Amino acid sequence: MKSLGEVLIQRGPFSEIVIGNSAIVRAMLESGVKVVTSYPGSPTPEIAEAINSIPKDKNPLYFEFSTNEKVALELAFGAAVNGYTSCVFFKSVGMNVVADSFVQLSMMEIPGGMVIVTGDDPGANSSQNEQDNRHYARLSYTPIFEPKDAQEVYEMFKKAVEYSRKLRSPVVLRLTTHTAHFKQKVSFGVYEPSPTGEPLFDPNANGPYIPIAQNVPVMKRRALEKLLRWQEISENYAFLQGNGSDVGIITAGLPYLSLLDVLGENAKKVDILRLGMVYPLPRKAISEFLRKHKVVKILEELDDFIEEKVKAIAYEERIDVEIVGKTDIEDWIGEYTPEKVYSVMSKFSPELVRKVEKPVKSVRVVNRPPQLCPGCGHRPVFYVLSKLLREKDISVADIGCHTLGFLEPYKVGQILLSMGHSTGTASGLSMFNKDRKVVAFLGDSTFFHAGLPGIINAVFNKHNFTLVVMENGTTAMTGHQDHPGKAIKIRQILEAIGVKHIWEVDTYQQDKLEEILKTALETPEFNVVIAKHPCMLKFTRERRRKGIIKVPQMKVTNRCTLAGVCITKFACPSFQRADDGSIFVHEDLCIGDGSCMVVCPSGALEFEKIETGGGAK
Repeated sequence: MKSLGEVLIQRGPFSEIVIGNSAIVRAMLESGVKVVTSYPGSPTPEIAEAINSIPKDKNPLYFEFSTNEKVALELAFGAAVNGYTSCVFFKSVGMNVVADSFVQLSMMEIPGGMVIVTGDDPGANSSQNEQDNRHYARLSYTPIFEPKDAQEVYEMFKKAVEYSRKLRSPVVLRLTTHTAHFKQKVSFGVYEPSPTGEPLFDPNANGPYIPIAQNVPVMKRRALEKLLRWQEISENYAFLQGNGSDVGIITAGLPYLSLLDVLGENAKKVDILRLGMVYPLPRKAISEFLRKHKVVKILEELDDFIEEKVKAIAYEERIDVEIVGKTDIEDWIGEYTPEKVYSVMSKFSPELVRKVEKPVKSVRVVNRPPQLCPGCGHRPVFYVLSKLLREKDISVADIGCHTLGFLEPYKVGQILLSMGHSTGTASGLSMFNKDRKVVAFLGDSTFFHAGLPGIINAVFNKHNFTLVVMENGTTAMTGHQDHPGKAIKIRQILEAIGVKHIWEVDTYQQDKLEEILKTALETPEFNVVIAKHPCMLKFTRERRRKGIIKVPQMKVTNRCTLAGVCITKFACPSFQRADDGSIFVHEDLCIGDGSCMVVCPSGALEFEKIETGGGAK
């Protein structure tokens, strides 16, 4: 079997089947990128996996997962102004975290070149919204490339680096979930390892870098002048196909491929202008396209970003053309898969869509509700709290695996905004409450990412609620990446900032956990419970790597009274009901952790067998 790392560092040229996230790493190597930073988040983690697959002694990239996206961006910026080409990548909502620094970048001279890769998520496959990060590009005068497939991910990243170095400005490469994971045979170029070189930071030659009142007009003018040059470059990324039809379609990115699929042979009956740069738009190419057509359809995912500018161009240049953009709310929602584009295009021109024997329908997928993994250390916390909290009490969720506590049967965690919000939101919810307990949750990775300011605020302003830090030792939701908790103890930080009441407990010790949570909920000032247990998915994978494959299985004995607590309240997916109503343990799901034993009211749960190197208990 081929090693991805060895494939990526071949001298080339060569072709290989890879996903977009892997292709981008080869582009980094060929482009001479030196520094790469990130905070993990779908759909981009595979970029990190590809980087880390390269043997350390052959890997020219410095890579780190930073404490949050803002720090990652600032580190990459620091390297780039020092002359080293850098890249930072994160998921869609990570752009909100970096925004305070990101909006300044275009005003800076960046001699090394810097590419920002954002993984947008139409369809909210792994995000809390469908935000369209193209708006950030316009807000900050930052150019943005949008590839359609893995080959273009590779090619456009290399071009982004080239132009970024030439214009000494930042560039955004906007991936979406499908382009990040688009699998394709990609043709790669030549990779020649290059020396790191000497640092180049020179504020006198390249500045100013301090945006104070007297400097801001100079810096902004420089950014706008560069934007005009980017406008010229964008004309090279306007791809036209067609035979002079009266009907035209303007589109970009993955929706273009869906459009071709939906039109089939009818694609020859329309003209298509595909945009490879979506900011700034190629004004000349667009105006020429508009002049040659009676009606033009704008096909784009999420917001009417392209549509607004195209309509403005038509108005400003007095072009007599009908422009059809989004026509109803549904056009603003979801991924533009072939099924979605079929629906959109049918409203525009039913005769254009490819005729099929049966209407295009989504593939039926069996409903699989999200759930905590077997043996998850978060489950006992939610199980205990579902018993302790009254209906009128308030629980505040945060981002992570533990968000799933809001589902049945626990129903713990009633409100959610963003990473690290829980302590601030809980502080507000705790005010003027006469007899309502407030409990908030925070993952250990999120604690370091964005949780500390809210905790400090709660201590300083004396807010009254319980914070449960769910410590599983990893950034579990996005693939088990490390975080600072590996070296810095959460309790020590809490003590240092003045938290008076702190408890630590292994969540598998449910009696002790329940006792501590009771005490915490009755404590009349801010307090923290550190609920600890290793991520069992990570734990079991590491066991397999060590050759410890067999685990002790749980079994239901004849003492079972069919109370069903293991299924209906504790809700471990390993427990299932047979057709005759009896309860059994699914051997493919059970990891033999034993956390369920204490919840059975009839004491009917036992280990089927225990071998050397048994499960964590």
